[in-house]
Amino acid sequence: MFHAPNAFQRAPLPPATRESEPSHQGGTTITVSPPAPVVDRPSAAVPTKRRDAYFDNAKYLAIVLVAVAHAWVPVMDGSRTARALYMVAYTFHMPAFIIISGYFSRSFDMSAKKMKRLVTGVAVPYVMFETAYSLFKRYADDSPDHPISLVDPWFLTWFLAALFIWRLTTPVWQALRHPLPVALVIAVLASFSPTIGDDLDLQRVLQFLPFFVLGLQLKPAHFQSVRRREVRLLALPLFAGATLFAYWAAPRMQLGWFYRSNSAPEMGAPWWSGAVMTLLMFGCALLLTIGFLAWVPRRHMWFTVLGAGTICGYLLHGFLVKGAGYAGVFDRYEWLAEPGGLVLVSLVAACAVTLMCTPPVRRMLRFATEPDMDWAFRRDAAKL
Repeated sequence: MFHAPNAFQRAPLPPATRESEPSHQGGTTITVSPPAPVVDRPSAAVPTKRRDAYFDNAKYLAIVLVAVAHAWVPVMDGSRTARALYMVAYTFHMPAFIIISGYFSRSFDMSAKKMKRLVTGVAVPYVMFETAYSLFKRYADDSPDHPISLVDPWFLTWFLAALFIWRLTTPVWQALRHPLPVALVIAVLASFSPTIGDDLDLQRVLQFLPFFVLGLQLKPAHFQSVRRREVRLLALPLFAGATLFAYWAAPRMQLGWFYRSNSAPEMGAPWWSGAVMTLLMFGCALLLTIGFLAWVPRRHMWFTVLGAGTICGYLLHGFLVKGAGYAGVFDRYEWLAEPGGLVLVSLVAACAVTLMCTPPVRRMLRFATEPDMDWAFRRDAAKL
C-alpha cells in the first residue's frame, strides 16, 4: 500500500560536519565542500509507484457499464431503445476493459514472480468463482444437476480464463513483428469455425484476442493523444451516430455478434459473414473505445479509488443480477421493463457495483482475489 509522506514530519537532520574551507589558488577562491553524509531516510520518503488516476477512472466506468448492461438483459425485451443502448454498450465496454488489461500486461515475461502473480491473481479467483457460481445456480435456481466444471466457464467467469490464456501468450505477441494482423486473422478464423467447442470459452478467447494484443502494443503517448480536446468533441457525434444506427439495427441484428461466443454457422449465418462481422465489430469497438477513453477524467475523482477494486465488482455483481432473476423479480414486477423501470434497474446496478468496488469489500474478498499463497511456491520464486 502506498503511504504518502506526512507534510508535518521532517527527515532527521544530518550529523554536524566541518564547515567547508576556502582555498586561494591564483587569486581564485575555490570552496571545498566535505563529502555528503550518508543519512538514513524514513521509509515514507522512499519513492513508491503510484496508481494512475486516469486508468482507475476508466476501469471503474467500464465496470459500471458492464454491470448495467447485464442488468438490462431481463428487462430489455420489447423495448427497442433499451436494446439499442445495450448494443452500443456491448460494442465497447469489454473491448475497453481488455485493451487496458493488455496495456498493463506488457511487462509479463514468464518469470517466476510474474507466474506467481498470474496464478494467485487470475487462476485462483477463476477456480473459486467458477465453483461459487456453479453452486449458486445449482441451489438458487433449483438446478441440482448443474455441473461444476472448471473447463466450461459459466456467465462472467470466462474473462478470467481468457485473461490467463492471453497473458501466457504475451511473450509470443511481443516477439512478432506484426502481432495485431496475426491476432485479427486468428479471430476471423475462429468466427467461422464451429468445431472449436466450449472448453474455456475458446471462441471468446480467440475473437476478443485482438483487443488484448492491441493493448500490448500501446504506449502512454497513445493514451495522451486520445485525451485531446478535438478527440473528445468528435466522440459526441460518434456516440450519437452509433446510437441511431443501433436503434435501426436493434430488431435486425443478432446479439450473438456482440458476445463473440459462437461462430457464424452456429448463429445460422453464412461462414463468410463471420470474417466480415469480426473486422467490422473490431473497427466499431475501437472507435467507441477511443471515444469512451477520451471522456474519462484525467484527475483524481471521488470514484478513482474504486478502480483498484473493479475485479471485485466484476465478480460479485453477477450474483445480484442472476439472483434477482432466480427470485422472479423481473417476472413479478413487469413495470421494470418500462422506461422508468429501466432507469431504476440501471441505477440499482450502478450503485451496487460501486459498493462492490469499495476498499472494505476488496479487503474482505482478498482471500479469493489476492490470496497469500507463499506456501505454494518456492521461496526463491519471487527473486527469479
